[in-house]
Amino acid sequence: MIDFSIIWFAIIVFGTLMYIVMDGFDLGIGLLLPFNKDPIERDMMVNTVAPVWDGNETWLVLGGAALYGAFPLAYSVLLDALSIPLTAMLIGLIFRGVAFEFRFKATVEHRPFWDKSFIAGSLLATFSQGVAVGAILNGFPVVGREYAGSAMSWLAPFPLFCGVGLVIAYALLGCTWLIMKTEHDLHRKMSALATPLTLTLLLVVGIISIWTPLTHADIAQRWFSRPNLFWFLPVPVLVVLCSWGIVRAIKREAHYSPFILTLALIFLGFSGLGISIWPNIIPPSITIWQAASPASSQAFMLVGGLLIIPVILGYTFWSYYVFRGKIKADEGYH
Repeated sequence: MIDFSIIWFAIIVFGTLMYIVMDGFDLGIGLLLPFNKDPIERDMMVNTVAPVWDGNETWLVLGGAALYGAFPLAYSVLLDALSIPLTAMLIGLIFRGVAFEFRFKATVEHRPFWDKSFIAGSLLATFSQGVAVGAILNGFPVVGREYAGSAMSWLAPFPLFCGVGLVIAYALLGCTWLIMKTEHDLHRKMSALATPLTLTLLLVVGIISIWTPLTHADIAQRWFSRPNLFWFLPVPVLVVLCSWGIVRAIKREAHYSPFILTLALIFLGFSGLGISIWPNIIPPSITIWQAASPASSQAFMLVGGLLIIPVILGYTFWSYYVFRGKIKADEGYH
């Protein structure tokens, strides 16, 4: 018998990971703008994602729609519990999108305002996403099929720290993307930022990795009981190796490997989150099967999903293929 809940959980995980990767370096560029005051280089930074940025949120829409249809209980609980950070995230994404387009049309006098708006929208969206992830790890009280907690339960030290951590992660992703896509002075500036960002992110990951099992006995049991300890040990080891690889690649002035290794670092962090909460979709106790819609509904949705996902993958690959290569100072967005 086909387990549609696992299939849909895998689709949501895949869509979320695609969003984190693709919109991550997009948001990361907005986070890095304060570190570069040169208007020409700022234009180059934004131009590296100008042809592709507006398709990245497709994966966020796919994940949200899939969660609504395949796991309606999880959708309702998460929206109740995270209504404020999710609303803030959407406001940030909208503001960032408006600023992105308007800065290209603005006069020289008004462009700094839209740059600040782009920075603020990117920071708000990224921080809100990190807070949501931290709140999910903390878990939510559910009575019957309703959220039983406060609308402000996310306002706690651990979720807020996760928000800061995601800001650093997206900044590193944007930094290594720019290392791959730019040359000369801008390339050197981003290379200089990449090492401190990598080391800071490694410190943040270490703190979260210690904080989480200390405050959640079930997660500690998941990671440190045998034989799980031996199965999951490669994750933290690979995190350290990827971080070392990024620093080493920067020192030898590599162009592509820092970004590839950062993607691996993001994937490992995402894997650690999955290991910590599986098979719960609403920690600490609601599993994917308890939150699932009827199998007939999931099967009906899967037909549409199998049609639309290859289309999204196709145009995503094509857009990045067409606009591959380095960005030049005289290349603009129209």
